[in-house]
Amino acid sequence: MAETCTIQLLVDDPSVLAALSFSLSIDGFQIGESAQEAFVIDEGYGSDGVKVLEEMRAQGNKALAIVIATHPSRLLRNRIAGCDAVLIEKPLMGDEISRTLTALRNPLKVA
Repeated sequence: MAETCTIQLLVDDPSVLAALSFSLSIDGFQIGESAQEAFVIDEGYGSDGVKVLEEMRAQGNKALAIVIATHPSRLLRNRIAGCDAVLIEKPLMGDEISRTLTALRNPLKVA
């Protein structure tokens, strides 16, 4: 089994939050209130989830980050990339977030 990490979910929509919490916990991830290992941030969190991430990065937070967004514009894609975060487009399909978190935490080593 892959090693797990604690994830903070920054999502305003209660049903999306519940679904993500359930799905990620089934996949072995811990959900925390102030996790510093990884974040999943909805683009609309607090009206601008990427701004929240930009502020976190400016304060030195280097945790893994995934931003979920619907129909992201080129500008939004560039902002997310500038934060060294991964974009996953909604609607979410299967275990895409947990697979991405696992890949980010355990990158393939090239011989």
